[in-house]
Amino acid sequence: MAEINALVDAGDVSAGPPLGPQLGPLGVNIGEIVAEINKKTEGFKGMEIPVTVKVDEDTKDFEIEVGTPPTAALIRKEVDLDKLSAHPKKEKVADLFIEQCIKIAKSKLPDLNCTEMKSAVKQVVGTCVSSGIMVEDKDPKKVLEEIDRGKYDEEIENEKTELTEEEKEELIQKRKELQEKMEEREEEFREKAEKMLKEMEGEEEELSRDEKVSRLESEDIPYEIIVDYLPEEEEEGEEEEAED
Repeated sequence: MAEINALVDAGDVSAGPPLGPQLGPLGVNIGEIVAEINKKTEGFKGMEIPVTVKVDEDTKDFEIEVGTPPTAALIRKEVDLDKLSAHPKKEKVADLFIEQCIKIAKSKLPDLNCTEMKSAVKQVVGTCVSSGIMVEDKDPKKVLEEIDRGKYDEEIENEKTELTEEEKEELIQKRKELQEKMEEREEEFREKAEKMLKEMEGEEEELSRDEKVSRLESEDIPYEIIVDYLPEEEEEGEEEEAED
C-alpha cells in the first residue's frame, strides 16, 4: 500500500504538483482522485489542508483521508480576515460568538488531543487569546473562566453552531468598529514612527538601521510599519544575483 501525504489548496487541487507527480508512477486515475479530494475539501476552500492518499498498487483502489487546517486558520476564515493580530495583547481585530467557537471545535475535534467538546471549545478560545480575537465581546481569557464555571454548558452540550440574524448583524457591526479602530491605531503608529525617525536624524552620531528599528520596536510600533520606513537591506548574495 503506497501512502502519499501532501498539503494542498482546499477545493482547488489539480493534477499538477504536489500530488500529480507522486501519483503518476502508481498508475491510478489522477483525475478521479483529484476530483474526490476537491469534493471532500470544498468546505475549507481558500486554505491549505493536509491530505493523505493511500493506493493499493495491485488493484489501484485508493482511500483519501482529509485533515483540518490549523485552528488559527479556521478562526481567520470564520471572522473573514486576511490575517490575525500581530499584537494580540493590545490589538483586537475581531469578535466571535461562543457558537462560532463550537463550530470550529467540532471540525477540529478529530485532530485535537481531547475527546470532550468542552475541552475542544476551550482550545479554540485559547487560540483566540494569541490571535487578538475577542469572544462574546470579552477577553477570551475571561471566557475560558466562564466555560469552567459552566456558563456555556447548554450551548456546548447541544453543539449549538447557528447564529440568529440579529447576532450576525451584531458581528458585522462589531467587525466594522474594530476595523476603524485598527486604522486609527495604524495612523497613530505611523505618525509616531515619522516623528521618532526625524528626531534620530538630528542626533550627532548616525544610527544604524538595526539601532533605529530597535528604538521603534521599543515603542511597540509594529514591524510591518517599521519596514515601510526602513526597508530590509538586501543580502550581498541577493544583490549580486540581481546584477547578473
